[in-house]
Amino acid sequence: MPWDSDIDVQVSENTIHFLASYYNMTIHTCRTDSAPKGKNYMLEINPKYVDGSPEDRLNTIDGRWIDMDTGVFIDITAVRPKPRKKDIMHCKDRHEYRVSRQQFVMQKSDLFPLRDGIFEGRPVKIPYNYAGLLQDEYSKASLTRTKYGG
Repeated sequence: MPWDSDIDVQVSENTIHFLASYYNMTIHTCRTDSAPKGKNYMLEINPKYVDGSPEDRLNTIDGRWIDMDTGVFIDITAVRPKPRKKDIMHCKDRHEYRVSRQQFVMQKSDLFPLRDGIFEGRPVKIPYNYAGLLQDEYSKASLTRTKYGG
């Protein structure tokens, strides 16, 4: 990715709790055409995932999906409702996202409705306002730059 040196994914607060409860420290084997014997990955959930406060700067990442051969990992961060802020969700790194919490009504916001996309040849879900979010985080050049700028 030209705008960052690593990969990050976000999941809901309910999802990170589910992963921590049932899958923390589990190993998963993924077989592909390029790795027919499979590659092993470990899911590690930070025990401090339950603390949604951004004050603990050493625990902003809630989990990691780790390649057990190389140690390369994908950061996992929970997105949760921001206390006392209607229609705002946030994560520990202080990012905030506009959402609509009206029951049974899906309004366009920063995150929803999720769009279908392709990343590294695989189908993914991406935020509705992905362009605006990338520009806010990395500048307008993040939408056109093709090489990582450090």
